Amino acid sequence: MVQRVYRQIKSVDPSAKVTIATSKTQVSTINNQIGSDVGISVEPCRRDTFPAIALATAYLHDIQGVSEDEAVIVCPVDPYVENDYFEAIKRLGDQAAKGEANLVLMGIEPTYPSEKYGYIILKSDDKTSSVSTFKEKPDKETAEKYIAQGALWNGGVFAYKIGYVLNKARQLLNYTDYDDLFFRYDSLTKISFDYAVVENESNIQVMRFAGQWMDIGTWNTLTEVMDESIIGEAVLDETCENVHVLNELDVPVLCLGLKDIVVAASPEGILVSDKEQSSHIKPYVDKFNGPVMFADKSWGSYKVLEVEEESLTIKVTLNPGNKMNYHSHERRDEVWSIISGEGTAIVDGMETPVKAGDVLTMAAGCRHMIIATTELKVIEVQLGKEISVNDKQKYEIEH
Repeated sequence: MVQRVYRQIKSVDPSAKVTIATSKTQVSTINNQIGSDVGISVEPCRRDTFPAIALATAYLHDIQGVSEDEAVIVCPVDPYVENDYFEAIKRLGDQAAKGEANLVLMGIEPTYPSEKYGYIILKSDDKTSSVSTFKEKPDKETAEKYIAQGALWNGGVFAYKIGYVLNKARQLLNYTDYDDLFFRYDSLTKISFDYAVVENESNIQVMRFAGQWMDIGTWNTLTEVMDESIIGEAVLDETCENVHVLNELDVPVLCLGLKDIVVAASPEGILVSDKEQSSHIKPYVDKFNGPVMFADKSWGSYKVLEVEEESLTIKVTLNPGNKMNYHSHERRDEVWSIISGEGTAIVDGMETPVKAGDVLTMAAGCRHMIIATTELKVIEVQLGKEISVNDKQKYEIEH
């Protein structure tokens, strides 16, 4: 989704400055997929959309030096749209720059009485109108009434001048600067931008958008734009109807006699859901606190294979010419088994060539790293009573 949206933005406006608000675990993936010519505002933890937007706005002003009078546009990465959507977004920013309103929203022309979206009630039929009121996600009958009144879907796209949100952050979050907000982030109240700002702002305009727009932020809507019913290894018998499988595991998935079902299998977990109910998974997923099972890194990737009480087994892949940080752990030992490729290991300053079949053991406190000559795959076994991602000390390589 990020790649597609970034590509479309750049095709419409090659000079556009793009900043992505995301978690630390996604930074390497984003840089690997779209390059480093993008700003990244890292959220230390999840605190909903108002803290995230406030932090990203402070990042633009304090870190990137963007003026408080500059207009910015906030848009999610999960709409399935054509380029006319991004041309409309550009006009949204131009409208915000005029300063006629504190917020300028994009209102999506509804195509059916959806219960999934909030509705914007307008004061006029003009292409750009002031907002009368906002309505929360209604039932189908109420949604039909809103549409009959000319209401628009609230697609979560809006523009504002940077100074406006910084002032809101000062009022609501006791904001002083980016560093202050970043280091207090985990103590901020979870609240959406709609609740904290939009619903309390009287000077709002909305611009209509009538082009193709589909929110693919749920499994159900995502499957509607999939070209194939199966991604990964899976088998559907002839009695299955409207079933989609996305399988990232190395084991097959077999589906028999299912109807209107989505199956999503990854190292983090397995979802089996009726498509209509799949949009309600968030409160359940939020209760899961397991370790990160897969991650892209700037040097390659890793995948957790097994978690035990006093051990963690990981498959590490280093891309050719890349290396890990030179580091140590105080509370765990590590054993590396090279399963393919060639490279160089540095252990407490000693360089050793490594190849498939070699095994290295590092005791707690030992400084170590590995450099890949070719693609290098390693099985890493971490051993200790307290295995934590925070138990890591980085060093400069000794010359």
